[in-house]
Amino acid sequence: MTGHHVSHSNIKTKRRFNPNLQVKRFFLAEENKWITLKLTADSIRTINKRGLYTVVKELRQQGVAI
Repeated sequence: MTGHHVSHSNIKTKRRFNPNLQVKRFFLAEENKWITLKLTADSIRTINKRGLYTVVKELRQQGVAI
């Protein structure tokens, strides 16, 4: 996503909005192993809400290697 920095004098310069990426380790109890995922802060909240195993199962159905 792109946008502008806007100064006090209303001069606009280009800027980018980057995702808030985090590297996080989770323990997957159903498989008795640790997994490391590179996630956005929003997806970490999704895992907290829906559960790690549910999210991993859906990702594997989509073809993501975990």
